[in-house]
Amino acid sequence: MFEATELNLNNQRNQTLVRYGLLGMTLLLILPVAMILGVLLYDGAPALSWEFLTEDPTNGMTEGGIFPALIGTVWLVAVALAASVPIGVAAAVYLSEYAPDNWLTRLINLAIINLAGVPSIVHALFGVGAFVLFFGFGTSILAASLTLAVMTLPVVIVSTRESLQAVPKAFREACWNMGATRWQTIRRVVLPNSISGILTGVILEVSRTTGETAPIMFTGAAFFLPFLPESVYDQTMAMSLHLFVVATQVPNVPESLPFGVALVLIAMVLMMNAASIGFRMYLRGKKKW
Repeated sequence: MFEATELNLNNQRNQTLVRYGLLGMTLLLILPVAMILGVLLYDGAPALSWEFLTEDPTNGMTEGGIFPALIGTVWLVAVALAASVPIGVAAAVYLSEYAPDNWLTRLINLAIINLAGVPSIVHALFGVGAFVLFFGFGTSILAASLTLAVMTLPVVIVSTRESLQAVPKAFREACWNMGATRWQTIRRVVLPNSISGILTGVILEVSRTTGETAPIMFTGAAFFLPFLPESVYDQTMAMSLHLFVVATQVPNVPESLPFGVALVLIAMVLMMNAASIGFRMYLRGKKKW
């Protein structure tokens, strides 16, 4: 029988230390999330009710519900996705499948990286100048959503490009050998096999657009509106701005109210992400490789 040498025992001990060290780091990442959710549940649960979700704010926003802000957030996220996802995917397809490796392409990639690092307040000022004033959209859902779309474009482009490049080159070569054009190959082979990675970018965009405050504060979100928006040219309330308002600007707010708004906001993000992740897992399970 073979016996473990001292070297084998040292390797096993090192492997155990590395494994438990990585486990500890993972738990350290999960712990703040669990603490945040615990605080929100403990302090915000008393404010939750059906009326809280379906009624308008009343009595100077110290009572009532969050229904207009809830609907407004859905408007903002939906329009931002409709604007950014097609443009981001198209840009990623060009950069991954068509663009040559030259100074212009490298400059575009650098611009995308720099755009991802621009503070949200700068995007807000850009949205005011470009969409509110120059294009004449005014302070509206359209202006706010387009500002959010510009802000989140790098996320969609980078995630889509990475997923496109993950598709094996042999898939493309097989299609080309069968006489398919480059676009036919992209449309029928590359994009269907990279859709799960594209949805990853969409998930990240939904999370960011739902929680942003500065860009929409200057371009389309309102302090309070007694009616729901009827088109993209109307202003709207939003969950993130409403949370800021009731937490810092409105006096005599019940202690549980801001926590309740924050809890609903987190729940919205989690539900949207869960739906996207479920769809992504379904599509990933249909892959043939």
